[in-house]
Amino acid sequence: MIIVVTGASSGIGALAARALARAGHTVYAGMRDTGGRNAPRVDAAAAFAEEHHADLRSVELDVSSQDSADDAIASIVEAHGRLDVVVHNAGHMVLGPAEAFTPEQLARLYDTNAIGTQRVNRAALPHLRAQRDGLLVWVSSSSVRGGTPPYLAPYFAAKAAMDSLAVSYAAEVARFGIDTTIVVPGAFTSGTNHFPNSGHPADEAVAQAYEERYAGLTDHVAAKLAEITPADADVATVAAELARVVDLPKGQRPFRVHIDPADDGGWLVAEVGDRIRSEFLRRIDLADLLSPAAG
Repeated sequence: MIIVVTGASSGIGALAARALARAGHTVYAGMRDTGGRNAPRVDAAAAFAEEHHADLRSVELDVSSQDSADDAIASIVEAHGRLDVVVHNAGHMVLGPAEAFTPEQLARLYDTNAIGTQRVNRAALPHLRAQRDGLLVWVSSSSVRGGTPPYLAPYFAAKAAMDSLAVSYAAEVARFGIDTTIVVPGAFTSGTNHFPNSGHPADEAVAQAYEERYAGLTDHVAAKLAEITPADADVATVAAELARVVDLPKGQRPFRVHIDPADDGGWLVAEVGDRIRSEFLRRIDLADLLSPAAG
C-alpha cells in the first residue's frame, strides 16, 4: 500500500513510518523543512530504508499549510497513481496552567493538532473517494476520555477536537469505501519528543502566580506518570499496533484501539461512547455508516 504519515520526523510518527515500511508498504514520512532543520531526519529515514531494504521515503509536508499538504499528496499520487492510507499523527504538546496561555497560542495548538488534519484530508480525500477505497488512521490520546492531570489542558482540548473530528469523518466517508481507525496511545513518558519539546505559556506573570498554589506541579505530574507506567513500556508498541491494524482486511479493522500501559481508564469511557454512537446510528437507520462500503 501507499501510505503517508504526518509528523513523521520523530516519535510515534517516525516509528510508525518505519514499522509500516518494514511491513512491506511504500511509506512517505511527512515532515517540515526537509531541506533545513529536519534534513538529518531525512538522512536517517534514507539510511533506515537502505539498511532494512524498506521503501521509506520523506516528503515535505507542513500540516499548517494547505499548499504544502496539497503539494505533498499530489506528488505521492503522481508517483504511484494512488494513495491508500493517511496516518494523521502530527501534533504538539504544551505544559503549564491553562490561563497563562494566550488565545493565539491555543489557536496555534488547535491548528497543529486538529485543523492540520483537515488540510491533509482536503488534499487526500478526493483521491480516496475516487478510488472508493482507503484508510484514515487518526493518532489520538487517552487523555481525550481518560485521566487528565492538570497543566496539559490546551493539548488535551486540541486532541479531543481531533478525536471528535475523526469520529464524524468515519461515518461521512464510509459510503466511499474509506475505512477509519483511531489509535489511542497513553502517556508514554519516554521514546517521544512530546515532553522534552513541549511548549510553555507566553504569559509568564500568570504562570508565576500559579506557582503560589501549584509549585512544582509539572515535575510532580511527570514523576507520577513515570511511576505508574510499567518499566518495560515501549512507545514502539504503538507503531507496531498501528502497522498491524493497517494490514487487517478492509472492514475488519477496529474503530478504536488503545495502547496505554499506565491504564488511565480512557478505554472504558471510549468503549461506552463508541457503543452509544453505534447504537444511535442504528436507531436512525444509518447502520451502514459503521463500516466502509465494499467499493
